[in-house]
Amino acid sequence: MAELIAHGRAVTNVFDLIGDLENDITKSIAWCLIKCPRLLEKCIEDLLKIKINSEDTIVRYQVSEADKGITDLEITDNQNFYVIIEAKRGWILPGYSQLQLYSTREGFKTNPAKHKAIVSLSECSEEYAYRKLPRIKDTRLLHLSWKSIYEMVDKVRFESTHSQKYILDELKRYIGRIMTTQNQNTNWVYVVSLGKTNAEVISEKGKSFESDITYLDIVRKYHKYCCPVGGGKGRWPKEPLTYIAFRYDGKLQSIHHIESYVITDKLHQFIPEIPDVILSNMHFVYTLGPAIIPSKEIRVGKKIVMSNRVWAHIDALLTADTISDAMDISKKREESYS
Repeated sequence: MAELIAHGRAVTNVFDLIGDLENDITKSIAWCLIKCPRLLEKCIEDLLKIKINSEDTIVRYQVSEADKGITDLEITDNQNFYVIIEAKRGWILPGYSQLQLYSTREGFKTNPAKHKAIVSLSECSEEYAYRKLPRIKDTRLLHLSWKSIYEMVDKVRFESTHSQKYILDELKRYIGRIMTTQNQNTNWVYVVSLGKTNAEVISEKGKSFESDITYLDIVRKYHKYCCPVGGGKGRWPKEPLTYIAFRYDGKLQSIHHIESYVITDKLHQFIPEIPDVILSNMHFVYTLGPAIIPSKEIRVGKKIVMSNRVWAHIDALLTADTISDAMDISKKREESYS
């Protein structure tokens, strides 16, 4: 079969053609909701705990109201329920100002529906979202995770027609791809500095706590590495890593394939020496594969200072004289490909 490539990526389902930005994802979901009535009904039933008739329902995409922003989705029957959905990609939640603005929309306030809610839709788990979502006076805030929609597809598939099953299967593949997953077809390595000081964490209330274990010993003792999801100074990656390398004492020490990972805001359950507190932001906890030890000494190089984190191709990292050289070689390669 011929292969379709769009924007450098293989297209495996029709929704890949739309794209994977937040607006693209919202459009894809909206289309599936109107084409697969049991998915629409299941979605509202799970959120509001009521039964609905999809034939009486209107799904609106990007509704604008003067000085009140643009909503991603609005779903209503204008009688029994009215839901505004704000979709985000990744482990992100809408903030207070956005949700408060939506709660004051005239269309939302004056609608006669008995059951009304503003729903955040993102990769965040329901448990995490309900701890972190702000409170808006007189407004019901709910959360729906991509994982929940993924699971809903399986539940409603057998109640759907043949053509609807095809759309649902396409949606499942699409959601599976946009959910946080490793890129297994990469040779990029993220090179980080491992400190020999005790690890520190910041709680959700902004208080700093020092642990009883060093950053280096977390790797040595537990074969794990923890870092924020797209946060912190210098911005950590939002997507999970495939390879990670550690440097200390002025040289490259090891490279590891990431065997598995979880996303959490409590590190204590994985590293007992870290205080049992809820963190200010979500963290990746990576389980490391066996160490790949360089066959020669590879120094850091002049371009990397302090605890700078850099990217390099794995083969360049193992053969160059310095990490700086490996970084330059990798960049030049990528430029030649484009």
